[in-house]
Amino acid sequence: MKEARYYTPKENDRVACHICPRECVISEGKAGICCGRVNHRGKLYAKTYGECSSIAMDPIEKKPLYHFYPGSQILSIGTTGCNLKCQFCQNWHISQVSHESVSTQGISPEEIVKYAKKYNSIGVAYTYNEPFIWYEYVLDTAKMIKQAGLKNVLVTNGYINEQPLLELLPYIDALNIDIKSIEDSFYQEICGGVRLNPVLNTIKLSKKNGRWVELTNLVIPTLNDSSHQINNLINWILEEIGDSIPLHFSRYSPNYKMNLEPTPISTLERIYNQALQRLKYVYIGNACEINMDNTCCPMCNKIVIQRKGYFVSQYNLKGGQCVWCGAEIDGRWELGGEMQ
Repeated sequence: MKEARYYTPKENDRVACHICPRECVISEGKAGICCGRVNHRGKLYAKTYGECSSIAMDPIEKKPLYHFYPGSQILSIGTTGCNLKCQFCQNWHISQVSHESVSTQGISPEEIVKYAKKYNSIGVAYTYNEPFIWYEYVLDTAKMIKQAGLKNVLVTNGYINEQPLLELLPYIDALNIDIKSIEDSFYQEICGGVRLNPVLNTIKLSKKNGRWVELTNLVIPTLNDSSHQINNLINWILEEIGDSIPLHFSRYSPNYKMNLEPTPISTLERIYNQALQRLKYVYIGNACEINMDNTCCPMCNKIVIQRKGYFVSQYNLKGGQCVWCGAEIDGRWELGGEMQ
């Protein structure tokens, strides 16, 4: 274990963790609600430092990031734990359990850099579980990855306090931030009693600091799929971020503690059309029945990136511009030459 950052000692050997807005006060021998940070004799330790539960080479589209070096591969790593308790969690077997109940492998930041270079990865994605639980390891690894000239990606729920976020952001190139709903009540009732505003703040700060950001919203029938809720989400994006941020709507399937019916295709089609009237780049994920994952030029509406599943089958950009009409397409497109 490594001593954690962002905590203060309290009376009776307790500690207060300041990584995320939960601000857990942790007694001796106990862990925070995330299961990743433990109090040992009045000091807070990063319990899972260097302990990987998952490691793989993934298409960048799987994160999902559709406007960040499409067609590239990225080394993806994760550990255990999460600071949210979503009833619908898709990775609950690693995010909603303690470190001791999952098989992990100790891998140093130096080894991660070696793996990324060996397998010609564009960098490292911190994903599978909530990367901010792994804060110290992510920070150490991201610094080394950046020094090696590679990219760092966070796939995150965005539930982090401002100070640790700002320390980490200079080493991060892109984020996919999961905005689960635009309503506080959803976070409180479905995600374990937390608040929406810190997530919105993470989105705004990440954009303000020049990071590439894409958003994901899991569409759950009867809970966050109404036209009113989607309209409020779009309004917030337009008012605070602008119309050029890619928004991924993902199809819900029953998992963990939630057993609702899968999101109807008709609902996804309605939401897609509703969002595309006001935002430039809208996608539907986890729904192979429909093809709503191509990138179209917002000016001429021709396909500039055609996808089949997680893979790019056509690439019609040159220098970040549509080859048909020359319009600029928002994103990060070139990595050692034009992506093909």
